[in-house]
Amino acid sequence: MSKIPKDLKFTKTHEWAKKLPDGTVAVGITDHAQGLLGDMVYVELPQIDAAVEAGKECAVVESVKAASDVYAPVSGKIIEVNTAVSDAPETVNKDAYGDGWMFRLEPKNAADLNALLDAKAYEALVAAEKH
Repeated sequence: MSKIPKDLKFTKTHEWAKKLPDGTVAVGITDHAQGLLGDMVYVELPQIDAAVEAGKECAVVESVKAASDVYAPVSGKIIEVNTAVSDAPETVNKDAYGDGWMFRLEPKNAADLNALLDAKAYEALVAAEKH
């Protein structure tokens, strides 16, 4: 079973979101998602200042198995991207919830985070997918 940090929020499409002290939100793909995809070979990040919409694709990850869209967990504006994952995509495999974060956004409405899955609900989603 993949590790699922209790302090994060999750989407049904396997992204995680972490509200940071300054009100911005760090985003990446879950440990479960990177495990399914396998060894990452390419990460395409969104443009800084790009407007993103909750549930819409905003980045792409490619592994030895497949390419997959990364969806914005909440609507907002991209304020930072983690170029380290573009330079070393395997970072997502090694540390999906830490150094493997992909981008930071300024949410249009911070309350939108409350609509995302908590760790327990995400764990149930992952368990249901295995059946």
